[in-house]
Amino acid sequence: MDLDDDLPRRADDPLNRLIQQDLEPLSLVELEARVATLEGEITRTRSKIESAVNHRSTAEALFKR
Repeated sequence: MDLDDDLPRRADDPLNRLIQQDLEPLSLVELEARVATLEGEITRTRSKIESAVNHRSTAEALFKR
């Protein structure tokens, strides 16, 4: 956990803008496209997390020898 995790996000932070966006004007097709895009981003982010964890584990194992 970063020390910055407890700090408020910047007003122009893309994630902050995304979660504050009004969904009312969006059609079903637009909402479904948004969900698909967000699911893709979740997959990409989880992959990056897994890569970082594996990299760290490999480095720790290397330096323990």
